[in-house]
Amino acid sequence: MAQRRSGRWQADDGVRFAPALTVACIVIAIVLAFLDRPDARVQPLADLRAAFNDFAAPVLELAARPLRGAANTGPWWRSQLELAEENRQLRLQVSELRAWRDVALSLQERNARYREALNLQAPAGAERITAWAVADRSNAFVRSQLVGAGAESGVRPGYPAVNVYGLIGRTVDVGRTSSRVLLLTDLNSRVAVMADRSNARALLLGDNTSYPRLDFLSRDPDLVEGDRIVTTGDDNVLPRGLPVGQAFLDRDGRWRVALYSDAAPLDLVWIWPFEPVADPDVDPVPLPVPVDVQAGALAEDGETGP
Repeated sequence: MAQRRSGRWQADDGVRFAPALTVACIVIAIVLAFLDRPDARVQPLADLRAAFNDFAAPVLELAARPLRGAANTGPWWRSQLELAEENRQLRLQVSELRAWRDVALSLQERNARYREALNLQAPAGAERITAWAVADRSNAFVRSQLVGAGAESGVRPGYPAVNVYGLIGRTVDVGRTSSRVLLLTDLNSRVAVMADRSNARALLLGDNTSYPRLDFLSRDPDLVEGDRIVTTGDDNVLPRGLPVGQAFLDRDGRWRVALYSDAAPLDLVWIWPFEPVADPDVDPVPLPVPVDVQAGALAEDGETGP
């Protein structure tokens, strides 16, 4: 029993550190920790650490590449599956768009035939004016945008301004090289609109919020959430058919419009020349004079003449 105990003690003594070595390691660790502070760092020690890091960084990078590659295997295959699914959906959308293109071409041809049969003259499309938005003049009371195109470019007050997605407002103040566009969200904005699906008429009123409201609706308007709202042209202020947004009900049960133009930052705008229909009282056409009245007038002139 004594021999076993002595043998175990010897084995334990073989793996133990000497007390002096343990104390020395603790002292060295404390000194290194003290010298590692930024205010007490020794320059030779800092240079030694930097040299060791320069030597160890490529080795660690080389050793970490297989581990990093194994860790990225799962996300890579996941992204490949997502790309395959996205590619499949895009192919389906392309096929559907091709079908809609054929329908649009057929309707375009039918519309041309109807116009020819009814002797309808489509309004001539004027060339649009491109302008960059240079300053946002919006605040708590006014919602407007300054654009870099004015009278020299052909801009006139009342022209509609659109971006890639839809109508943003109309020009109100036109200078020589700049114009101010009154946005649809401004408190002073009033635009006649309708639902593209049901032709339900309404007036789009700005209230200085991001979602202008629909007012002057009938008691039971034929509107559903998601209806496409476009201009009617009934007010003779804007042309018919300009895309505005989608209708939805707010928390208070009032109809509002989520504007298409909010889908992108207001950077590049197009201003469409639009001339309202003139009032016939402004420039009336003289009525034709009957032939017998003209002959009688000439006869009277001959009798009374010299």
